[in-house]
Amino acid sequence: MRPVILRRGLVALFVAAVSFGATTQAQAETLRIGYQKYGTLVLLKAKGTLEKSLAAQGVDVQWTEFPGGPQLLEGLNVGSIDFGVTGETPPVFAQAAGADLVYVAYEPPAPQSEAILVPKDSPIQSVHDLKGKKVVLNKGSNVHYLLVRALEDAGLTYSDIQTVFLPPADARAAFERGSVDAWVIWDPYQAAAEQQLQARTLRDATGLADNHQFYLATRPYAQQHPAVIKTLIDQVRDVGEWSKANPQEVTQQVAPLLGLPADITLASVKRQGYGAHFLTPQVVAAQQKIADSFYQLKLIPTPLSIKDVIWTPPATVATAP
Repeated sequence: MRPVILRRGLVALFVAAVSFGATTQAQAETLRIGYQKYGTLVLLKAKGTLEKSLAAQGVDVQWTEFPGGPQLLEGLNVGSIDFGVTGETPPVFAQAAGADLVYVAYEPPAPQSEAILVPKDSPIQSVHDLKGKKVVLNKGSNVHYLLVRALEDAGLTYSDIQTVFLPPADARAAFERGSVDAWVIWDPYQAAAEQQLQARTLRDATGLADNHQFYLATRPYAQQHPAVIKTLIDQVRDVGEWSKANPQEVTQQVAPLLGLPADITLASVKRQGYGAHFLTPQVVAAQQKIADSFYQLKLIPTPLSIKDVIWTPPATVATAP
């Protein structure tokens, strides 16, 4: 009888171990969110409402800050985060590099929150005057497409200028030193340069690019956790709607997080788009246009199909667009 009793004991221990492991894994389930210095996710992080909502689903939230969209999506690609937000260009470069990502949602256009800037005393008066000049930008960021479209609109080609690729902080330093002729940048760096350096706006994205913000996730996470994604987008939408109606309160909350004066922060807050929605065919088509442009310019090696990387929420968790 002892062998039987022993076997039963081992089985009981095995079941207990598996149950304990499953419970521990459930308790340790974590949504890892990548965010940048500015945007709706910063407000959501500050409010702490997402943590409370997801706690009911047994999910913890971990936040990681990134200096720009390309770096954030590299984090998504290597598996250090599950979800994040970027401008419209970084996902194109990430998809071209083989990242297993999906577009989850987008925010309305914000064309004034990105621009081509020149020093206040620059002789450059139009985008056409950039021919042969050095233009600094964060490679693969949302402003990359703005630059392409602005050059096309001015009758120039991408090869007519000298591009210098630097992240925002280094780009600002180069801009201040005068080692570049123009800087293509987004808020709040844009607003800070306009007010602190008296930088002049040569052209913003109005009439050129929508400058959508996109919420993206790894494909496995979105497929395995649709309820978490739905809760997250609902929270982002709620915070966005509140922010649109309360710019002064948003400014008071965000300015200390950015380390910027209230007037600079307020300018950025007012130019941002608010209200996350699941993607529409029109937004997908606009994003496809960006991918096609970059392929034609040989900025990405292969043509892309954006519709193949759009996450469709299951009917049981879908919300109206």
